[in-house]
Amino acid sequence: MKLASRTESYTKRVALVLQGGGALGSYQAGVYETLASSDYKPDWVAGISIGAINAALIAGNSPQMRVEKLREFWRTITTPTTWPVWISDLVNGASLPFDLGKQISALNALIFGQSHFFAPRKPSDWWFGHTPTSYYDTSSLKSTLERLVDFDRINSQEMRFSIGAVNVRTGNFAYFDNAETEIRPEHVLASGALPPGFPSVEIDGEHYWDGGLVSNTPLQYVIEYHPRRSHLVFQVDLFPARGPLPGNLNEVAERDKDIRYSSRTRAGTDILRQLHDLRHSINMLWERLPNDLRTGPEVALINEFRCVTTMDIVQLIYRPERALGQSKDYEFDRPTMEARWAQGLADAQETIMAAPWLELMPPELGARTFDVRAKSPTGDTSKASSNIISQRVVALRGKT
Repeated sequence: MKLASRTESYTKRVALVLQGGGALGSYQAGVYETLASSDYKPDWVAGISIGAINAALIAGNSPQMRVEKLREFWRTITTPTTWPVWISDLVNGASLPFDLGKQISALNALIFGQSHFFAPRKPSDWWFGHTPTSYYDTSSLKSTLERLVDFDRINSQEMRFSIGAVNVRTGNFAYFDNAETEIRPEHVLASGALPPGFPSVEIDGEHYWDGGLVSNTPLQYVIEYHPRRSHLVFQVDLFPARGPLPGNLNEVAERDKDIRYSSRTRAGTDILRQLHDLRHSINMLWERLPNDLRTGPEVALINEFRCVTTMDIVQLIYRPERALGQSKDYEFDRPTMEARWAQGLADAQETIMAAPWLELMPPELGARTFDVRAKSPTGDTSKASSNIISQRVVALRGKT
């Protein structure tokens, strides 16, 4: 599919913002595959949790290898673990009822962990008064990152890279940015260290947990970073705000999780848009002030608060065609991963073809938000996108 071209007059830098969401993160990989083949290749990638891992795979590889390394990572961690071969064949071959297959996949992750990602602690870890602070060990993820990510490339600052985590001792949010910090595998592990499943990660004498405990999206960091620059931000979220009325307890738990994560993201996005509009309005007032009124301490704050940059925030939200259950973010079976990847690719293609951000921005606005695919309360997929998804799933399976 030929994607819409970027006009020469549209000069905003491109940022890719990746939310946390565990196994749902292959949707983000599909979005990136589309961006990588478009005129909107990211200059800056920021992420939290699984978004931080995807961000590292992107920033830590050459442009021609980024999609392949993303694909290798997602294939690696969706490799069947300890189940007998016949059970894995049933799940991966979709021979089981939809819900049962999902439950088996999630149960497999809980009991046995995921290949090259995390593993349950050994019984001996709990003996002789030992008190582990997590149920799983993530040392295998560190090895996977060291194999697939070139941290020297990240630290070369060829692409801006920022990931978020929470200081366990202070409760404060922290960002690890390659413009300010030498990035190591530990920084990526820290951003995805969700308790009590995963252990905290020590960095320079402090311990960190998953950034999603405080904020599940790094959008604010990208928009508010000084000095501000105008950006086109692709914000990839993994939990939809809108959805059908639950019909059972499993669907209730899923909607609860969706609402909790998406509401924080949506509220944060709305506040940031309003704040940036306010900064823009203050700048318009500043421009009308006579020069003799622009000096003095009473106007210093106004000068500091004003802003001339503009932001276009494009929301790409994973909206499955049916309820997946509350375990969807730890279901790592291969076919589901491929379907999520394909949907991300298709959604991004549809969004770039529409390209609503190319419309002239009204002068009174500082920021705009777009969600091309927000079509119905259930997030039904269009026929065109469904065809793209089906074709892409077949293509992905042919490469495994």
